[in-house]
Amino acid sequence: MGPVTGLVLYAVIWSMIFMVAIPIRLQTQTEAGAVVPGTHGGSPQRHDLKKKAWITTLVALLLWALAAWIILTGQITLSDIDLFTRFGPGPIEERGLGG
Repeated sequence: MGPVTGLVLYAVIWSMIFMVAIPIRLQTQTEAGAVVPGTHGGSPQRHDLKKKAWITTLVALLLWALAAWIILTGQITLSDIDLFTRFGPGPIEERGLGG
């Protein structure tokens, strides 16, 4: 895994975790009892995005380190998860259809 691949993997893991973390403990304006005129009642009153971003960064770093270790050490390879080759009809040459 190259450095760019590692950064892309981290960015994907981080964004997925952040999207899950955003609605956790979100307090809407309706729940707080103070709806600002012109806004929807479901708009956030308190969202704590900075705290969620830091927690997401830490969790993503741990998950990325685990994924990078698995990829770099070869604990799980592409042939381990290639289910078509394991359970499928196999390559064309094995079925006698190859030219």
